[in-house]
Amino acid sequence: MKNQEFSVAAGSTEDAGRPLVIALVVDTAGNEGNGTSNSALQYAKELRREGHTVRLVGIGSPEYPIRVRHIPLVSWIAAKQQMQFAQPDRAMFRKAFEGADVVHVYLPFKYGRMAVRTAHEMGIPATAGFHLQPENVLYSAGPLRYIPGASAFIYWLFDRMLYRHIRHIHTPSHMIAAQLRAHGYRQRLHVISNGYSPRFTAKQQREPGSPSPRPFRIVASGRLASEKDHVTLIRAVALSRHAEDIELTICGTGPLQHELRRMAAQLLPGRWSIGFHDNAQMPAFLRSCDLLVHPSIVDIESLSVLEGMASGLVPVIARSTQSAAGQFALCDHSLFGAQDPAMLAQRIDWWIDHPDELSRWGAIYAEHTREEYSIESCVRTFVAMEREAIADFDDGSRMTGAI
Repeated sequence: MKNQEFSVAAGSTEDAGRPLVIALVVDTAGNEGNGTSNSALQYAKELRREGHTVRLVGIGSPEYPIRVRHIPLVSWIAAKQQMQFAQPDRAMFRKAFEGADVVHVYLPFKYGRMAVRTAHEMGIPATAGFHLQPENVLYSAGPLRYIPGASAFIYWLFDRMLYRHIRHIHTPSHMIAAQLRAHGYRQRLHVISNGYSPRFTAKQQREPGSPSPRPFRIVASGRLASEKDHVTLIRAVALSRHAEDIELTICGTGPLQHELRRMAAQLLPGRWSIGFHDNAQMPAFLRSCDLLVHPSIVDIESLSVLEGMASGLVPVIARSTQSAAGQFALCDHSLFGAQDPAMLAQRIDWWIDHPDELSRWGAIYAEHTREEYSIESCVRTFVAMEREAIADFDDGSRMTGAI
């Protein structure tokens, strides 16, 4: 296969044609607690709304349920981040794939590999998404991330495990598409945002001249893991001139929950909350907040930033070479140097001191997000990718040998 530049999804429209039957294969299909599962469920809902038939295959699926695969130690670590591994089930795959036009796989592990092999054995094209950043894996592995070449090895391993058997790959951002190219991926890459659910609507902005609210409510959302760097956010709030007037909420679960709570209790003079928030309650909760901070240093895209912007919140995002979230910033005051609490504190203070600008930019971010990242436009482009994969499928693209 010849090397090709990745395609730009923004503004694309779906090719005309009959509705498709699409099997979405995701390890955890019944849980909105992690980003990959959330994206799959959002895509499934919108695909159905647009008239396509979706067969969701995974743990928690009502129609095609899969058993949990227990991996010593690894499953325990993953469970802290609301992730489970699915047990490969060839019989269930054959049942779910019968009569399907295309199979789309979300993760490159044993479960996804068998799904792709089964699809090709049945003469069905398969596509895949690149939703797990190798850097995320390394941060979960602790000191292993400091081994030279570890990240490059995992990119190579994922390619060998799954992606080299796929012609069309969905990448949620240009950043991760560029990383795949840099690590030798030669497939057709389709840059398509995960989009945000229409449940997230913009809040009513305050009238010009009105003071900043007290308390000033700052929200962050993401796994409570080291690469999400909520430590920097807590330190920044402690450094803020308005620290006593800030109410900080960090939404998520993960291995650092207790450590972050201890740190907040020691450093923060204002109110704070760290822990799980029900996804169904997040739209209303975000509209009640004043500023979104995203300190993460590793992100393929960041659904939480999209949801916050759609809710009318101004984001303040860490600038990191391993994170695509910085692409969402529309002004300099929405960016700060990753792992720099002093600079983040300055950004927070600036927005608190300029309430009219906060309201004005909140409306700008909401409109920009609605125009560029709606789930409707993302799914239409995703379907166009699937149609292209179906048209390209031939005997030469089918899997041979073991995977």
